[in-house]
Amino acid sequence: MRLSGADARAVAEKILRFPQPMEWKPWHATLAELPDAEGHAVDQVVVTYFAAPRSYTTEDVIEISCHGSPVVLRFALERACAAGARLAEPGEFTLRAYLKGRIDLPRAEAIRDLIDATTLYQARIAAQQAEGSVSRRLQPVKEQLLELIALLEAGIDFAEDDISVAPSEEIQRRIEPVLAAVLVLIASFAYGKLVREGFTLAIAGRPNVGKSSLFNRLLEQDRAIVTDIPGTTRDLVSETASLEGIPVRFVDTAGIREGQDVVEKLGIERSYQAMADADLTLVVVDLSTPLTDDDRRLIEKAQGQGRSLIAGNKCDLPMKADVPGAFPVSALTGEGIAELRRAAVNVLAPRGRLEQEGGFITNLRHEQLLQEAREALEQAQQATGHGLPHEMLLLDLYAALRPIDGITGATTVDDILNRIFSTFCIGK
Repeated sequence: MRLSGADARAVAEKILRFPQPMEWKPWHATLAELPDAEGHAVDQVVVTYFAAPRSYTTEDVIEISCHGSPVVLRFALERACAAGARLAEPGEFTLRAYLKGRIDLPRAEAIRDLIDATTLYQARIAAQQAEGSVSRRLQPVKEQLLELIALLEAGIDFAEDDISVAPSEEIQRRIEPVLAAVLVLIASFAYGKLVREGFTLAIAGRPNVGKSSLFNRLLEQDRAIVTDIPGTTRDLVSETASLEGIPVRFVDTAGIREGQDVVEKLGIERSYQAMADADLTLVVVDLSTPLTDDDRRLIEKAQGQGRSLIAGNKCDLPMKADVPGAFPVSALTGEGIAELRRAAVNVLAPRGRLEQEGGFITNLRHEQLLQEAREALEQAQQATGHGLPHEMLLLDLYAALRPIDGITGATTVDDILNRIFSTFCIGK
């Protein structure tokens, strides 16, 4: 249980019993008892004090570590509220940290993503962003934009002090790297969205080509029933697992053929619907038998619906089919499975070098703000090319700065003035 605020220590002293008068030493842990109203000890707890402003919220923070019983934790909360505390609103501790300047908005959003992470890879990316990876990538972009704004402002406001007016070629030269960096970050959202939200992969194919076996191999567990009898899978079987660190909902569909009964026909209809709804369709063919017309029709249908891959299963047997673009795999031995996993992610959004740098964006709000900045920068380029006055050009540059501020934090008038007077020898 965490207490934050000016009265955090006073509340803790009311609800806890210390072996001796408590001397609150910052960043020290102390053993104490949590008693009930009659004075009987309910739990032994560890109390840690974080003094303002060197705490998460920049306020005095007390952390009380109880044993893991929900009953004890609920009792501790009730005792704290009775002693003058109140329950925090959702996200209030992080909100206080943001409002007090401890963290910026991207870091606050990354903390939320870290809490919601379902894979270790998601958690690692969220942790990088919580440490400021997005802000670090945007800071040079913002610096370059501010320098250009300061240059133009100085030329307008201090013309009588012989500040030279920047030529159009210089302005274009300064806008280009800013726009290029914004475009790179926008492009990274395709992969970042996958990392944050995951995707759905439908596995389709004729009966007995090994769809369910491949489904189990990709899941690394026996989830679907596997037999030699065609048409074993008659309904959709779905499971969520990690693929290259990204949460993926795998859907094993019924074998697609001319249905033998009403139940199988219904399963095939659901298979087609699952293919249409999925972000990616994996068409499975049997490389140990010649390719059939049903295989070709299914491949064409999957390619017409959207993004798809072809998995040539049973590559451990003598090959009798040549399928261009197919990934040879064996659901039995595991051969080619690692390559298929990587391809499934790359066909939706290649991670590129941004993945190693941890600088891609995963938040839709950030992507929309960067799109606004892109539009304004492109308008600034056009304005420069048409020779419009610098006063008009500055409107576009400020329009590009505002959405970037929406990610990194606001730029004040003093920021602009400080740059002008520190860069140019004005009024000497």
